Amino acid sequence: MSVMSDNSASAAERLLILEAGRAERNYWSDLWAYRELFAILAWRDLAIRYKQTAIGVAWALIRPALTVAIFTVVFGKLAKLPSDGQAPYPLMVFAGMLPWTLFSTILNDGSNSLVSNANLIGKVYFPRLIVPCASIAVAIADFGVTLALLFGMMAWFHFMPDWRIVFLPLFVVLAILASLGPALWLTAMNVKYRDFRYLIPFVLQFGLYVSPVGFASKVVPDQWRLLYSINPIVGVIDGFRWCLLGGEAQIYMPGFLVSLGVVAGFLWLGIWYFRKTERTFADLL
Repeated sequence: MSVMSDNSASAAERLLILEAGRAERNYWSDLWAYRELFAILAWRDLAIRYKQTAIGVAWALIRPALTVAIFTVVFGKLAKLPSDGQAPYPLMVFAGMLPWTLFSTILNDGSNSLVSNANLIGKVYFPRLIVPCASIAVAIADFGVTLALLFGMMAWFHFMPDWRIVFLPLFVVLAILASLGPALWLTAMNVKYRDFRYLIPFVLQFGLYVSPVGFASKVVPDQWRLLYSINPIVGVIDGFRWCLLGGEAQIYMPGFLVSLGVVAGFLWLGIWYFRKTERTFADLL
């Protein structure tokens, strides 16, 4: 009798309810229900990130370090642009490189995530939003390695952050949100128009030079600074430098508020367009 009861319970657990509109109504709760899938995808991306590379995770150090060296020579030595506050110029550049690397990694990996997981999307149901969000884990891992290198550079220059470092996690979250909105829009567009996979690296390369990574945003003329802050990463970079460099490093508050508004707008647009086109992903892939 107990065996039959166990079999009945197992059958009930395996019961699949098919109801029109059920997946739509339970979409956001399904994100939590499929959290194990999120963890599996995130771990898989982490495992294959530097698989079969000669120096492995060291690439997370080499790429930003080389960029910092180039920017320090071009903007600091040749153009003789000022640093942000009293921090040495290489530290100012590295403090700007941190959020940019986090932003660009999420944007690049997230925008290609659906195409890279085409076989999975065509086979089973799950909230597709999990796929681009899982790419955040790799960016966070690279960010942690790069942050450790920055602290090593700070010790070398005998320059340590002050109490404002406690606000750094808030700006890390802001950097993630700033990249997630465009990433969701681009990954949905990339499913339909594969041209975007060629456009995204160009946009990121262009964005690296127009964003205040190699220079302080205060060098932008006052009459253009508010308009310049439409670039959402500007407020994020200023916030990182405010947290890490201390001293005279300041946040241009009107521009920061503009950046927050742009981040919120892109996040809403990305989620809205992703959800609008989600039903077509399996057919197009």
